[in-house]
Amino acid sequence: MVKIISDSTCDLSPELVKKYDIEIVPLYVVMGDRTLRDGIEATPADIYKFVDETGVLPKTSAPNLEDFMLAFRKYRNEGREVVHFNISADFSSSCATAKVAAEEVGGVEVVDTRNLSTGSGLVVLHACELAAQGGNAKDIAAACREMTERVEASFVVDSIDYLHKGGRCSSVAALGANLLKLKPCIEVIDGKMISAKKYRGLIDKVILNYVADRLTGRNDIDRHRIFITHSGCKKETVKAVREKINELYPGFEEILETTAGCTITSHCGPSTLGILFVRKTKDKKKA
Repeated sequence: MVKIISDSTCDLSPELVKKYDIEIVPLYVVMGDRTLRDGIEATPADIYKFVDETGVLPKTSAPNLEDFMLAFRKYRNEGREVVHFNISADFSSSCATAKVAAEEVGGVEVVDTRNLSTGSGLVVLHACELAAQGGNAKDIAAACREMTERVEASFVVDSIDYLHKGGRCSSVAALGANLLKLKPCIEVIDGKMISAKKYRGLIDKVILNYVADRLTGRNDIDRHRIFITHSGCKKETVKAVREKINELYPGFEEILETTAGCTITSHCGPSTLGILFVRKTKDKKKA
């Protein structure tokens, strides 16, 4: 069977990684003079602590060529084809490095998910299902590249402090947003993060308004699977989001909850939440 590999930005839970037998190649998180492997030696809690203590954001860096080659060769030496998935090439050099490694090893298809977090994770799980059905690497990769254009990923950010520290908004914009208690919605469009609608108010209410905006009046969402991905939101908040999903767009086969990893955490900070799903068609449509 084809082996499915992903970098660590897919934010799939340990349970899902085990269930679907996914190999994870970690990115690196640089905090001061320490370089740590994402999800193994560095966690979101470590990022919060570092930011609180230093006032600066840690940096992330892509796996190196040897990291990818070791992962690919492990399964190629077993005679298995490999399909590997990366965070959008617009966010990281991870994809470019993986492609170099794939050319060197051979028998490896590299897919740029044009996304991050469980936006990528949705594509990875689809690949696992196709591999279980006996698909070959080239066909799986082609189907997943088509799917990347139908993934809808977005998040609501409680505070724009992390966006400001990361240079993604100006000091003036940050001051204005904080004074007005604005909560921006960040969408991934064509592999890039953009600021979409801005909400105002307490985060729990904002999150439910955001979910309503994403789902109300839609008839184009694939009901196979939806993710609720968050960075440390309260259990009550996540439960309310699940109930809202069932109310507005009932019938999902799976509503999966995951905790955002170091990449989303370093971009957006704590109490960020998103719902991520796949459209039936490339273009977003209303009923």
